[in-house]
Amino acid sequence: MLGYALIAIAGFVAGAINSIAGGGTLLSFPALMWVGRSAVIANATNTVAIWPGSLAGVFGFRHDLKRVRPWLFWLMIPSLAGGIAGAVLLLHTREKTFSRIVPFLILGATLLLAAQEMISRLLNLIAKAHAKPTAGWVVFVFAFQLLVALYGGYFGAGMGILMLAALGLIGLTDLHEMNGLKNLLAICINGVAAIYFAVAGAVDWRDVAVMAVTSILGGLAGAKLAHKLGRKFVRRAVVAIGIVMTVALWIRAQFA
Repeated sequence: MLGYALIAIAGFVAGAINSIAGGGTLLSFPALMWVGRSAVIANATNTVAIWPGSLAGVFGFRHDLKRVRPWLFWLMIPSLAGGIAGAVLLLHTREKTFSRIVPFLILGATLLLAAQEMISRLLNLIAKAHAKPTAGWVVFVFAFQLLVALYGGYFGAGMGILMLAALGLIGLTDLHEMNGLKNLLAICINGVAAIYFAVAGAVDWRDVAVMAVTSILGGLAGAKLAHKLGRKFVRRAVVAIGIVMTVALWIRAQFA
């Protein structure tokens, strides 16, 4: 029961973090590992559990999606392809190998979150320079999105920041449109990965039930907390958590 209580708390806090600044996976995924789930099962379970949050995100930005240029929805194709490829790669990675690279994946996602504002400013400049992207540039962005989706299906933390980067590279500047499309692409990536994990029997459904419900509740609470705490405070707190988790899981991997 103590394990499920920890998962519930982690899910709630992760949901609140995702609704304010992003990066909730840096808390929810390690929590599953700390209660005894293997690294691969924890990652697969976390992917399935956070999928409903992406659905809610798309619903919230549904009006903004109507303004997105129709051809941009073709980005769903590399998202689906990369998502399933990443999921297959994960389940074909040895447990011990994945446990050893997890701290570095978390560190990478933490650094992405820490540099989010700097990346956003850089992308604004790039987006203005590519307001009318050439065919070659579009192909590059589609290839970039395929790699982002591959990473998303394999691990996923920090994926949203990378997708915003892809959309900025293609010339989008409206943050609401970008977030709406980002959430839609996340549904594709996490959706196909979740289906594959479920069919392969790599998901703990009790953990999914607890974490999915509490993360949605946390997301609702996060909207209220955002006004009190602010995005910067939450982002700094998540970065600190990410660094602590990186060190703790690295030490754990050395004695596994």
